[in-house]
Amino acid sequence: MKVGRGEAKTHLSKLVELARRGERIAITRRGRPAAVLVPVAEPAELTEMEAVTQLMEMRKGLSLGGLTPVELRDMGRRR
Repeated sequence: MKVGRGEAKTHLSKLVELARRGERIAITRRGRPAAVLVPVAEPAELTEMEAVTQLMEMRKGLSLGGLTPVELRDMGRRR
């Protein structure tokens, strides 16, 4: 579905409801696509183990710059 910017402003509540139900709405400006209104994807439920695994994957390749965790903690406490 395509709607102009002015129509989108006028009927925003209706368009949001349509998007919530799964409709994809292109908002145009002077006939050219400017934005797309889409439904929000539901967040996936993770098990505790999946969450830990993802955190460990994110940590790979990160370093503390040669500092220990205690040194980093103490640096944050200095004023």
